Amino acid sequence: MSFLWPWLLALLPLPWLVRRCLPATDPGAVLRVPSLDAFVLPSPNQAALPGPARTRRRVGIDLWLASTAWMLLVLAAARPLAPADPHDLPATGRDLMLALDISASMATADLGVDGRPTERLTVARRLAQDFLSRRDGDRVGLIVFGKQAYLHTPLTFDLDAVRAALDDVAIGLAGRETALGDAIALAATRLREFGGNARVLVLLTDGANTAGQLTPTQAGWIAQREGLRIHVVGIGAERTQVAMADGPRETNPSADLDEDSLRELAGRTGGSYRRATDAAGLSAFYRLIDDLEPTDLGHADGRPAQELYPWPLAAALVLATLIALRRRTGARR
Repeated sequence: MSFLWPWLLALLPLPWLVRRCLPATDPGAVLRVPSLDAFVLPSPNQAALPGPARTRRRVGIDLWLASTAWMLLVLAAARPLAPADPHDLPATGRDLMLALDISASMATADLGVDGRPTERLTVARRLAQDFLSRRDGDRVGLIVFGKQAYLHTPLTFDLDAVRAALDDVAIGLAGRETALGDAIALAATRLREFGGNARVLVLLTDGANTAGQLTPTQAGWIAQREGLRIHVVGIGAERTQVAMADGPRETNPSADLDEDSLRELAGRTGGSYRRATDAAGLSAFYRLIDDLEPTDLGHADGRPAQELYPWPLAAALVLATLIALRRRTGARR
């Protein structure tokens, strides 16, 4: 057995220390009222112990109960853990980080799904979740970026947790601009902590670098030095109809997409660049990622810990209830 917070066990002698350190109280003068109880012979059903001895015994029992309850409470607070049955972790897979653009432009509804225009982020999120369902054995993390880049979910084998994190992503959560360079540098830093031979960043964006401390070129050099392969997909339709006062007009909603920089970034790191003008194009990009080489993560035995604190906590509550009942009964006598 082990403890999550073993330092809390140092609190075990606290009541004894308080009792030793506090000055003794002076009860002062006490008015003693004579009683005839001392001269009355006890009945057969009455305990033969004299009053003071009976009181000392009762106080001793209460003290023992209180001390035991305190020890059980401290034990529960220290979070005792017991090893559960071991299980094998996946032996092969990839270290893969998703970096998702959630800037204001990702709210543009220009990606066709079943013949209907749909927001870029909605399509990207839906297809990313489908992509994750095929990544058994991979460690996957999620970075979101707008004006700043944030690690939303660290690398984990728990793909359900990453899918749930994707559901929480919303436009503007990280600001309305686009910090491409910072997102790449953050991915390189986090992936470096895990090592492995195949470290992959899947970058989804619909614009150019407009914020952050690093440019995509600077971040690309960092990624290349760390052995990080970057696959980039540029999201956004090439043409769309916009209603104007003089009638509908065709515009390019992806005019801000810096394809040259993204293509250079992918090529420098040994990755690839794809343009997704609709949901089918984005789905094809994800299928391309499925062809990456697996990385050997080795064999590991997972031994999850089982929490034991409910047992000492329940026992402490039972003892506290017993102490309260004994005091209530004693007050009535």
